[in-house]
Amino acid sequence: MKFAMLGAGGIGCLYAARLIQAGHQCVLVARGEHLQALQQNGLLVDHPDTQFHGSVDATDVAGLMKQHSCSSFDLLILGAKGGATQAMLAEMKTWLQGATTPILSIQNGVTNEALIEQQLGVERTIGGLGIYVSGHIVSPGHISAQGAGQIDFGAWPTAQDNPQMATLCQTLAEVFSDAGIPNRLYTDVRYALWRKLVINNGVNPLTALTDLKTGAITTDPILRRTVHTMMEETARAANAAGVSLTKEDVEEMFDLICNFHDIKTSMQVDMERGRTLEVNEICGPVIENCRKINQPAETTELIYKLLVNATQAHPAEI
Repeated sequence: MKFAMLGAGGIGCLYAARLIQAGHQCVLVARGEHLQALQQNGLLVDHPDTQFHGSVDATDVAGLMKQHSCSSFDLLILGAKGGATQAMLAEMKTWLQGATTPILSIQNGVTNEALIEQQLGVERTIGGLGIYVSGHIVSPGHISAQGAGQIDFGAWPTAQDNPQMATLCQTLAEVFSDAGIPNRLYTDVRYALWRKLVINNGVNPLTALTDLKTGAITTDPILRRTVHTMMEETARAANAAGVSLTKEDVEEMFDLICNFHDIKTSMQVDMERGRTLEVNEICGPVIENCRKINQPAETTELIYKLLVNATQAHPAEI
């Protein structure tokens, strides 16, 4: 199959490497020094189960649209930051509308699929996320990653609502498995997205604010309690949005992050490197949906406010 990885960062490059090693074509869409390194020196991926060093087909968005037709791809995988989704789709609008190629989002947050649907319709939208994985660009062209690197996905918004995409997802599940990408197929992918947000909202903002890795956050008595509270607020927001999350879901996600590798979250790395944070994509839906039912997510609102103030205090760095 032929794939395009839109936003070939740490996690996107890991998945691309596995697909390439399995014999598939994968065009990596990146920018800046990372793109230059990919084009000149190839891709280097360091992962306990995936070692890759070789030349790759890499380009930017403009190059992708000039060098390839959208219809030549079997699947577009959107791995860019959530804050870039709308702008990227707008930039590619004409190119995308000339085909029927579906898009699979593997991004953080619960709002990306709705943006894809708005432009391309449910018949081309696949919801998803990368889970049990951490990956960062160590230096341009060099990726370090850890974790199983699983993709959880499904037809948007549900398999029942989108049977054509549900059938394609069955095929993709086999392709991913054959490429060494663990995966789980959901009939209602919204449940998977909100469960992942439980973890993202629980730890990502706190790691960015404190510059502590997840292990330090989850073993500190006060911060550990804060993580759990923000996870509970996320579950409350999910239920307000019509997605049923239980106390058991919260406890399972809490246990998972407490026993996962001691990692820097993507938001922590973005904070260190002066990049725009995914705080609106991660905290925003929690705050918004809890307000709708007049049960404010007070802890999430506090951490969100502190993060926004911290970034605004150094506007030249973001």
